[in-house]
Amino acid sequence: MIDLSKTIDLSTTYLGLKLKNPLVASSSPICEDVGNVRRLEDSGAAAVVLQSLFEEQIELENEELDRFITEGSELSAESVTHFPELTRRVAGPEAYLKHIERCKQAVGIPVVASLNGSTKGGWVGYAKQMEQAGADALELNIYYIPTDPAVSGEQVEQRYVDLVRAVKETVGIPVAVKLGPYFSSLGNMAGKLDAAGADALVLFNRFYQPDFDLEALEVVPNLILSNSHELLLRLHWIAVLYGNVKADLALTGGVHNAADVVKAMMAGSKVAMMTSALLKRGISYLDTIATELLVWMGEHEYESIRQMQGSMSRRSVPQPAAFERANYMKVLSSYSMR
Repeated sequence: MIDLSKTIDLSTTYLGLKLKNPLVASSSPICEDVGNVRRLEDSGAAAVVLQSLFEEQIELENEELDRFITEGSELSAESVTHFPELTRRVAGPEAYLKHIERCKQAVGIPVVASLNGSTKGGWVGYAKQMEQAGADALELNIYYIPTDPAVSGEQVEQRYVDLVRAVKETVGIPVAVKLGPYFSSLGNMAGKLDAAGADALVLFNRFYQPDFDLEALEVVPNLILSNSHELLLRLHWIAVLYGNVKADLALTGGVHNAADVVKAMMAGSKVAMMTSALLKRGISYLDTIATELLVWMGEHEYESIRQMQGSMSRRSVPQPAAFERANYMKVLSSYSMR
């Protein structure tokens, strides 16, 4: 039997880093443990994105959190609910930086730090510390939901651009920006971030939406793992953006099997990131995906990942209108009730 791993080249590049394949473990609690990071490498992950460091939690944890809650409860019972419920101790910056160092010592694959800041000083300061701790790259996990109706879309976009530019002026390692899909003109926003120096755009962040407890009349957290259906939105925009920005494109959300990885590559992504599939099936599932990817490529006579990257992007397909309104009309007219 032919060893497909020797005849098919799965390598790709992302953030200027040479990766053995496009499978990247995205930011999640899995990556909080160095042993898990080792297992991810052993199972075939080409890089790992560590869990995010959240600036707000650092500021509010331990005695400070207790003090804020106590003072808040004296003002009103409702004010206590403004603070996140912490089910476990949150790692402070020192612990996080030490975790970067341990992971770098434990594995040979690139280690990408993830940062979710709340102030410009926090974004810039922690980014520099992560670089000094040895991170190969940095992912800015921008989780910002503008709820103030007085804040315009232009102001929101400028906040992103200013943040990326400030971090890029501070660190020398590559910087990826993890985005949500809710911009009125995503292509324009991608171009602005590209011009600000972003080395990669990660599409898309999953903004977790709370649910209502109808009995207790409370707003409660609601975590639902992704499925392959969520891949479609990512494929659409990566296919549209491919070739229009210099930054690398990374797909995250909805990658659950080898076919999903192939689709991500054909749209124009450099890597396929995953978390939910690993939470559902275990870290070793990475090896299954890598094997199935090799088999699929062998059966369809692909010699390398690079050969397929962007082959189904908007600029590559014979009918680019498939990504536009014409496709909307076609889908509606083709549907029939059962």
